[in-house]
Amino acid sequence: MKTLYNHLILYDNECPMCNVYTKAFVKTGMLEKAGREAYQQMPENICPLVDRQRAANEIALVNIENGEVSYGIQSLFKIIAHSMPFFKPLFSFGPFVFIMRKFYAFISYNRKVIIPAAIKENTIQPSFKVHYRMAYLVLTWLITAYVLTAYAHLLTNFVPLGSKYREYLICGGQLFFQGAVIAFYKKEKLWDYLGNMMTISFAGAILLIPGLALAKYFNIHPLFYILYFLMVAGLMFLEHLRRGRLLKLGLIMSISWALYRLIVLGLIFSL
Repeated sequence: MKTLYNHLILYDNECPMCNVYTKAFVKTGMLEKAGREAYQQMPENICPLVDRQRAANEIALVNIENGEVSYGIQSLFKIIAHSMPFFKPLFSFGPFVFIMRKFYAFISYNRKVIIPAAIKENTIQPSFKVHYRMAYLVLTWLITAYVLTAYAHLLTNFVPLGSKYREYLICGGQLFFQGAVIAFYKKEKLWDYLGNMMTISFAGAILLIPGLALAKYFNIHPLFYILYFLMVAGLMFLEHLRRGRLLKLGLIMSISWALYRLIVLGLIFSL
């Protein structure tokens, strides 16, 4: 693996994802051992070279010999292409670069709600881009509802099946229900909370996929699937409590989250 020397990548030490993949660059020899530093502890000698807010939005890679700075997906392309030159034509292909730039921005501007961490005071935070947050909410809603619609067929011994759009309405309804609660309770945390809530829903849907796979290949008693579903729901509630603490929301949002689901369950059985 060819090492990119005399370059420093500036990662967000409040972002577990950023920490993991920049550390991987060093461990695999793509960057030298001193080739990564948190932008929150940016060395004084490169401070004038870097746009601090942009570095918080998009990971910065600084050439410490000539002062050149690249940001976001271009930083990653530069490191990877140096170590694996056969990728250079791909990284110069316009449509691919455009798609990857949008994908990188989608992840970067939502990273704090995908994998949250305690935010330290007096540190520069990523800018908020409402269109990227809206896109994230819509994407996670659609995927979650799709998986739940498929899983609902495994619960017909316990829960009425309903229409093919039921889970989409339930997931979308929770967005509006919880959005109304948080708007009344702590409006300034509306978008952060909704992003975290839909990450929990998305994670729950991912955990249900093994159950769908088992049902496809094995004949398992239906009781297993309801118990597995309840276990996943319990884990989701615990994660909701944890993220509520990180957002300093107390118990109100977790209570309303559970209340909505109980109301929906009651409606399903009453119809």
